[in-house]
Amino acid sequence: MRPKMAEATETPTPETSTRGRPKTRVGIVTSNKMQKTVVVTVQRRAPHPKYGKIMSLREKYKAHVEDHDYPKKITINEGDRVRIAETKPASKDKRWRVVEVLEKSKNV
Repeated sequence: MRPKMAEATETPTPETSTRGRPKTRVGIVTSNKMQKTVVVTVQRRAPHPKYGKIMSLREKYKAHVEDHDYPKKITINEGDRVRIAETKPASKDKRWRVVEVLEKSKNV
């Protein structure tokens, strides 16, 4: 005879389950030419998987900005440092949104 498994385990209810915190990144806005979208370049330093040399890596993210409407009402300019957070897909490429502008660019 096989031993009985533990009684039914509790499944988390929507009230008790947590999704955790979304990933966040800090980067520089490299393009603001789209409506309600900016391109943010995030740089990081990481060792090469095989050789161990520290390399400078960059990744580009398209992020959603609700109050940015090019060319009439530009709220975020190229060169601004922004914090972006993960969100549900807004389009084919957009999976991030701008949370806050950390620093405005000096050349406006």
